[in-house]
Amino acid sequence: MKQTIYILSILGSLSMYSQGCSDAGFCSVGNTFTDELNTSKNQLDFGGIIGGGEADIFYISPYVTYTRNFSESFTMSAKVTYSQASGDFGTRGQFGDAFLTGNYTFKEKKDKTWSTLLGFKFPFTSSNAKINGVSLPLDYQASLGTFDLIAGVGFKYKKWFFNTALQLPVFNNNKNSYFDEYSASNDFSSTNLFERKPDVLFRTTYTIQNNTKFTFKPNLLFIYRLGEDTYENLAGNRTSIDGSDGLTINANLITSYAIAKNKILEASLAFPFVVKEERPDGLTRSFTAGLIYKYAF
Repeated sequence: MKQTIYILSILGSLSMYSQGCSDAGFCSVGNTFTDELNTSKNQLDFGGIIGGGEADIFYISPYVTYTRNFSESFTMSAKVTYSQASGDFGTRGQFGDAFLTGNYTFKEKKDKTWSTLLGFKFPFTSSNAKINGVSLPLDYQASLGTFDLIAGVGFKYKKWFFNTALQLPVFNNNKNSYFDEYSASNDFSSTNLFERKPDVLFRTTYTIQNNTKFTFKPNLLFIYRLGEDTYENLAGNRTSIDGSDGLTINANLITSYAIAKNKILEASLAFPFVVKEERPDGLTRSFTAGLIYKYAF
């Protein structure tokens, strides 16, 4: 059971994360203030995610996020990610991406709240990291090397959250040079000069709070890739990767514990149960588990 866990946080009261996300670390992009911390002006999140990938690759992906609450309605967040992959090719770690997002939440009316999100992703790498001069597949890369536009809308009704969003690659700086034909491994697709198509998502979340300390947020996430990804083959022709488009469905459970009025510890466990036929982008995960510490001030 393998596939990307792709999560975009839109509503101000939700801060879920899991690895994969269309890019390593995309998981908690957006307004990271939770219900318990949303009266504070500033928030710092220190998170770490572990996960299993194709060919028994093991991932460790820490990140840090700073969020500024400018008003009751408008919030901005900045995030930096890092990812280390270990497998048969060796171990390679790099800074992945930076994210800058803004979230606007409209006034609540009759238990109903709408919100919007607009953001951008900036890669730190061109997705062509190597080990001992050997080209690596995208599964070992910390970023896909694309500059992306992120746009979304969220709807909250009592304890329910419904989110839809788009991640659109605007500029591709991917310089990956991995060819399956030249590799001793048959576990990964050729991704030379890889180009990824946009993703759309829909997520539904239900919040359970049995006391003032613990909060549980089970959710389902539906992701659809709007076309087949492509790469440049040995002849220099752009080639579609059959089966790289289509639907994936992921399940996620988040549990948070309020340590103090301005401190929260949050754990996440996620896994896929509907997957695409081909997943060349290197975001495949059989599971992810994460831990994040949130401090508001």
